[in-house]
Amino acid sequence: MEVVVPSAANLALFVTAAIVLLIIPGPAVLYIVARSIAQGRKAGLVSDIGIHSATLIHVAAAALGLSALLASSAIAFSVVKYAGAAYLIWLGLKKLFGRDEEADPDMELQPHSYRRLFRDGFIVNLLNPKTALFFLAFLPQFVEVERGHVAMQIAFLGLVFTLLGFISDGCYAFAAGALGDRLRQSRAYLRFERYVSGVLFIGLGVSAAFAGNGRK
Repeated sequence: MEVVVPSAANLALFVTAAIVLLIIPGPAVLYIVARSIAQGRKAGLVSDIGIHSATLIHVAAAALGLSALLASSAIAFSVVKYAGAAYLIWLGLKKLFGRDEEADPDMELQPHSYRRLFRDGFIVNLLNPKTALFFLAFLPQFVEVERGHVAMQIAFLGLVFTLLGFISDGCYAFAAGALGDRLRQSRAYLRFERYVSGVLFIGLGVSAAFAGNGRK
């Protein structure tokens, strides 16, 4: 079977957007940083592996679900794309104007075995509905329906995102030993993260909404 992936231009746009989103720390990064501080870099990397192993399941679910949706109705797929764009904008607005969700600087994590760290990371991300919603909102914006094999395109994009996420989160695990506790306790840093990530989500959603299905 022919392997179908998005065009080079679309893939470059996706990678750029993914990298920008990934370098802004979210709950998974804060968890990895906290684990790295508590038990060392290896513990952070094990947590990273667990989190992104669960990400692969979300990617598979998104690929199968969106492909089935397109097979039943191209209009329904378009609706999902626009709803996804609206969801990304909502995430940005919530980040900008919602209540602060700062990490507790005095939080101490009990040491766990590497098996437990992997399991906890996997389960937390697997059962996180926000992760599933994110992939349903984000990945369709870069699918080129006219190229066919929507499931393959979504799976490919999801694998690229997972790989980039694993690498970027791994970098945080390595850096956490030196900088993690200071970053986690810095209110100025947390405010910076809040506003930058909010603007990025809104910008991505707006651009996706205007691009719609017209991206060729």
